[in-house]
Amino acid sequence: MALKWYFSTLKVKKIGRVMNLSTKQKQHLKGLAHGLKPVVLMGANGLTEAVLAEIEIALNHHELIKVKIASEDRETKNLIVEAIVRETGAENVQVIGKTLVLYKQSDDRKIELPRK
Repeated sequence: MALKWYFSTLKVKKIGRVMNLSTKQKQHLKGLAHGLKPVVLMGANGLTEAVLAEIEIALNHHELIKVKIASEDRETKNLIVEAIVRETGAENVQVIGKTLVLYKQSDDRKIELPRK
């Protein structure tokens, strides 16, 4: 299985902080993400270290991004989403179809979240 290969080649990173977003905060982020275009497009090679690096760079720069996942199988897509969230330390805000919305707070905050 090619999918096993993707996950076996990924390096596990230590995640410094875990952020749990409230429903109110997720709704706020969904509203902000509505007008965004996908920043990272996964190709036929699937989830690679290069794709993860691009996601990390985009999250550090924008805090809130959309990722387009190229997978027809729902189970495979869910595994890829879980791997991206685990490896980047980002919060899964929303998954609609093949589009994943991620949020990761950077040191230089650009998005002000409502209080929990």
